[in-house]
Amino acid sequence: MGNISGKAYALTILSPIKNGIVTGEEIAYADKVRDLLQSWNLLPNSPMTQVPQTYLCRYFVLDDVYTESLPGASVLDTFADLLPVVPDAVRRRILPKEDHLKSRYLVFSSNFHGGPAGDVDGYLRGMWNAISGQIKQVWGYCYGFDQVNDAASFVGYMKKCQLPATLFFVGANDEPLPEQLKALYLKQEFARFAVENQGLEAAVLRANYHAFITRVAPTNLSGPTWEPGQYRL
Repeated sequence: MGNISGKAYALTILSPIKNGIVTGEEIAYADKVRDLLQSWNLLPNSPMTQVPQTYLCRYFVLDDVYTESLPGASVLDTFADLLPVVPDAVRRRILPKEDHLKSRYLVFSSNFHGGPAGDVDGYLRGMWNAISGQIKQVWGYCYGFDQVNDAASFVGYMKKCQLPATLFFVGANDEPLPEQLKALYLKQEFARFAVENQGLEAAVLRANYHAFITRVAPTNLSGPTWEPGQYRL
């Protein structure tokens, strides 16, 4: 599948966080990044709601790789399993070595509307233009980010930290975000209309329906519509 599915793009970014302590706070850089991300939960909405065409996204700090495939699945592994008389030290020498990360990572994954060609550059420029202040706060503790000072350098930095994607979030479709938000708004409003107009006479129902269509303006994507990040009526 890769990074592109139809007009949707799956972006996966792993940025190495510096090893060190925040001056005056006695907190590791990675923990500072985690605290900054947690503070977004106290806001009315995530800053990412300001980034155009974002379907869904997720941030987290990856401390290490904890799950290893032990035992291995080679022929020698299977043979050793059948011979309990083989010393454990010998058995473990033929198993894969454990891998650990050399630093902690800021992980950012996003599914967004990228068009048929997957315009990741345009999405990242929009992200910088919308929330560069929050970006500088969070990514400022990552290696190499001190060279980022504008949208172009941010795009270049993020693409250096990009990994190929193999999975997409489940979504309704891959249409532009304004169309999806309008569809969600219409779905919720029509469900409310159906509940409120049960059992009415045909003439009254027809009049109410015409008023409903006028109010919700189905072809007007600019409004009224579902707001980015909104999770309740």
